[in-house]
Amino acid sequence: MRVLGINAVFHDPAAAVVVDGHVVAAAEEERFSRRKHGKRPVPFAAWELPEQAARWCLDVAGLAPSDVDAIGYSYDPDLVDHSLDGLDPGWEDLRTMYARRTPHFLATALPGLDPGVVRFVRHHVAHAASAGLAAPLGDTAVLTADGRGETESYLAGEYRDGELDEITHQRLPHSLGLWYEALTEHLGFTRSSDEYKVMALASYGEPRFADRLAEDVYATDDGGFHAPPMDFAAFAPRRAPDEPMRQEHADLAASVQRRLEDVLLDLARWLHRCTGQQNLALAGGIALNCVANTRLHDESPFHEVWVQPAAGDAGTALGAALHVATDLGDRVTPMAGTDLGRSFDDAEIERTLRRAKVSYEQPDDLASEVADALADDKVVAWFQSGAEFGPRALGHRSLLAHPGKAGNIERLNDVKGREQFRPIAPMVRADRADELFSRGPLPSPYMLFVHDVAPSWQERIPAVTHVDGTARIQTVDANDQPLLTDMLTAFEKRTGLPAVVNTSLNTAGRPMADDPRDALECFGSAPIDVLAIGPYLVRRA
Repeated sequence: MRVLGINAVFHDPAAAVVVDGHVVAAAEEERFSRRKHGKRPVPFAAWELPEQAARWCLDVAGLAPSDVDAIGYSYDPDLVDHSLDGLDPGWEDLRTMYARRTPHFLATALPGLDPGVVRFVRHHVAHAASAGLAAPLGDTAVLTADGRGETESYLAGEYRDGELDEITHQRLPHSLGLWYEALTEHLGFTRSSDEYKVMALASYGEPRFADRLAEDVYATDDGGFHAPPMDFAAFAPRRAPDEPMRQEHADLAASVQRRLEDVLLDLARWLHRCTGQQNLALAGGIALNCVANTRLHDESPFHEVWVQPAAGDAGTALGAALHVATDLGDRVTPMAGTDLGRSFDDAEIERTLRRAKVSYEQPDDLASEVADALADDKVVAWFQSGAEFGPRALGHRSLLAHPGKAGNIERLNDVKGREQFRPIAPMVRADRADELFSRGPLPSPYMLFVHDVAPSWQERIPAVTHVDGTARIQTVDANDQPLLTDMLTAFEKRTGLPAVVNTSLNTAGRPMADDPRDALECFGSAPIDVLAIGPYLVRRA
């Protein structure tokens, strides 16, 4: 079967194509439109329809719109309860109207597409499929948690032989995701997109409010939880975006982070008792919380914890396609990696460089040239093969730097226009990772867990060691990314360090670079020294 998956009614609109159970392509609309999270500007104030992403995914699969057997749409407007406490009826009316009309919008954007083949998939079922069916685990327990779906914020169940057995879910207004979002806004950040900043800030605080928070936010005996809307002003004053951060703000972030982790652990233990499974797959926006994921790996009864790399709402496009493909009788195969987005051949890249009239070279050994630049403390933009599906740069659209220079934390945050309390991460050869890092799973190819940096290495790689002695690592396997492995090997020969700094190839407020023009724009607008794009090098004059 040929199935197109769509997420359009929430943030991060995206598309994915699954053919005969195999994941062929997946991409977020922001990578094409260059509007971060797919948010249209005022006065439209609505999420984009992923028409460019869908068109590209179909092209990669060699399909015309008329070839599509089914469309999985990751929201079911018929399930919305407009009277549910905590929902804005006017916004819900707009959301459900948009969802019902989306098949016709898509048919207009993609002539030949039959709106009659759309199948609405419950939001959290799509999240569950993106984890349980995409994971290389076989039978597995599955847990999804985010802000909200139609009327719920959480699902727990298990996959056996590709079929989901839903055990429980949590109805709104109780939502761990909305609770964390409210804190994000209270601390002066952007709601529904800046939660990772709160996780970083938490390392600078003490969880001194955690016991008080536990009076209102806790797991219940039936596998759900109590997490009502909360006024955080009782703990720390509301912070405007331009106001300085105070210690009590960091303490509140640490307290909420700790309470979130404790509740998730209680939910995981309950789910393990119900299923007896040894594996756990996670999705939903909360599954992007690396610190919580690590505690689930280390302290829950599950032996293996796998997180969907596109755990946020973009991943529901993939999940909806996988769920519908399974319903139609296909046997789904796990996703092989995250490089599911656009790639460009050498000729396409060279044409872009020539049009831009920039000087470039084609070295005999690109990996060694980049290693030389990094050893000389240059910042390198690395643009190679297929773009990542999901929010993490994993060696396809990355900014690289020397991890042994402590000043590179401030330097890269300045390059990207980020807050200085935010950490930068290391990528490390998979065969060397256990020498540098402990705690958390290894290998860790998707940068979704935190690891303790070995004491003997903390002073050697200070740029990637967070204030709490941890790092959010990406391990690089030679079989999956041979060029990147060669570069890491060459860098170690020059410096004695088998790791480099890795952060996403973008600046604040902009989506990750996706095509060669994006890479050149980022290179031209930020203090980046070298661009390694395909087989070519562009050097700052």
